[in-house]
Amino acid sequence: MDKEIVELLARRAGLDKTLAEFREDVFVAAQQAATVAQKLAAPVDVRVETWPPMRPGAGL
Repeated sequence: MDKEIVELLARRAGLDKTLAEFREDVFVAAQQAATVAQKLAAPVDVRVETWPPMRPGAGL
């Protein structure tokens, strides 16, 4: 991930102080997040719920 983009995103997220104090940590965290995001599988059918719907009273 490009460091300029990471810095821009961090500033837009209000992380100015964090970026000033822990610049390299912000870049490492952004890289880790990008790596994990690539490993996540996109849902095959976006209409299908990924978790069963919560219904009060059923099975309590």
